[in-house]
Formats: sequence, C-alpha cells, structure tokens
Amino acid sequence: MSRDLRKYAKDTNVRLLFGAFIALFIIGIGLIWWIYGAGAAMMGFICLLGALAPIILIILLLFLSDWILKRAGRD
Repeated sequence: MSRDLRKYAKDTNVRLLFGAFIALFIIGIGLIWWIYGAGAAMMGFICLLGALAPIILIILLLFLSDWILKRAGRD
C-alpha cells in the first residue's frame, strides 16, 4: 500500500489554514463583541475581510498563472 505524502501534506496545510481563519473570525470577532459590543465586532469583521482581500487576490493570481503555464506546456 503506497501513500501520497505530498497530497497528505497539502491537505494538512489547507486544513490548518482553514482552521486558523475560522478561529480568527469566530474567536476574534466573538471576543471583540463580548468586550466592546456589536458595533465594534462588525467593524472588526469588515477589517478582517479587507485584510483578507489582497491575500485572496494573490492566491487567485498564482492559481491563474499556474493554469496558464500548465496549458502552455502541453503544446
């Protein structure tokens, strides 16, 4: 029985990042709401989304460039 350790490592990294973002949003926004109230929690949520936007754009650009390079390599 063979195991694909690269796929396992990739899956583990994706799960860790997903868990970190969930913890940041749920625990972070929850603590802001508990300490400062709903208005501050909403502003914290908006700020987290704003900080996440450039990261998502960079990831999308990397996936797009990977897709283009893979298609160019087929010719």
